[in-house]
Amino acid sequence: MRTEEHSMRAFDASPMPAYGVPDAQHPRALRAEHRVEVAPHLPSFEFSVSGLARSDQFAAWHDTFAPILELTEINDSTSEFHGAQVLWDLGSLVFAQIITDELAFTSLPGHVRREPLDHWAITLLLSGRNRTDSERRTFSGGPGEVQIHPFGRPFAGDISKSEMLMLFVPRDFSHETAVALSSAELSKLGTGMGSLFSDYLIGVANRLPLLTQDDLPGLVAATRAMILACVSPSTENIEDAAEPITGVLLERARKIVQTHLFDPRLGVELVRRELGVSRTRLYNLFEPFGGVMHYIQHRRLLGAHSALADSDDHRLILRIAEEHGFSDGAEFSRAFKREFGYSPSEVRKGGQGAVPLPRDRSLVECAAGERLSVLLRRLQG
Repeated sequence: MRTEEHSMRAFDASPMPAYGVPDAQHPRALRAEHRVEVAPHLPSFEFSVSGLARSDQFAAWHDTFAPILELTEINDSTSEFHGAQVLWDLGSLVFAQIITDELAFTSLPGHVRREPLDHWAITLLLSGRNRTDSERRTFSGGPGEVQIHPFGRPFAGDISKSEMLMLFVPRDFSHETAVALSSAELSKLGTGMGSLFSDYLIGVANRLPLLTQDDLPGLVAATRAMILACVSPSTENIEDAAEPITGVLLERARKIVQTHLFDPRLGVELVRRELGVSRTRLYNLFEPFGGVMHYIQHRRLLGAHSALADSDDHRLILRIAEEHGFSDGAEFSRAFKREFGYSPSEVRKGGQGAVPLPRDRSLVECAAGERLSVLLRRLQG
């Protein structure tokens, strides 16, 4: 068994998102005269049982969870057991991405616990299902559902072949989160706020490889606010979590736009209705992008640009314009040139083959010191 510390590499044969950037883009690969001081990336630790002898694979996986859980293999007749994880050290929190084959689990009674751990695990299943039995209740979970398990309480259960995200929260993280998690432990968050927290965890997983130590205090503060807002959703807690909630809502709104991009009914009301917010809230969300309709037009123009640049797509420019919501060819040409600085026919002729990066007006207009945060928000799209 071998555990290694890496900042930006993923373990082999994992379906998790790619971690890191090519070496040529890393500051270490730059010539000395071009180097700039950058904060170190957040430390991550990877482990996989791949490559071990079959007789050792589950034992190694078992040992990684030994301080908190007793694991039992359900099917030991398979030719291989799969288990892999990436752990992110967030200082006062630990974030994990885990892939595992089916197994049974039992929490450890206090008198046999290997370590004095009394944390909560907030788990989001991305695939698979699990069941948990406790003294008070039995509950099961599936993809998209957030569950809360306390390692200081007795419970047992089983899990199928699964991929999951886990956030480990110590009891001394804050008094407020301890109260909130205690009231919700051994259950799943089935409310709309629970769904928001699910999206938040996925967003954290996607952005962690890009963050540095300088980003850590803000990430921890946002996570604390989201726990309070989603587990114990009082008015005050929701107000404190306004910024991360806005990020989650914006990501949802973008997905709605992309799903209905070719729908002629796509507009403010459709997005507002599917997102479940007021018109004022929706306008505030899209204000940095010039408004809802401007964002919709921008996405449609990007789609049209891709089609025009495709050498295998021989449709008339007007037909592509109509598919992307423009019934008037002249208006399409004017909007296209305003957005990209050249005409649709120039793209079709091969003069502008590459799809341009989205022009985020807030990035152009904001102060230089604020551009990093704008770029990070844009990575959600």
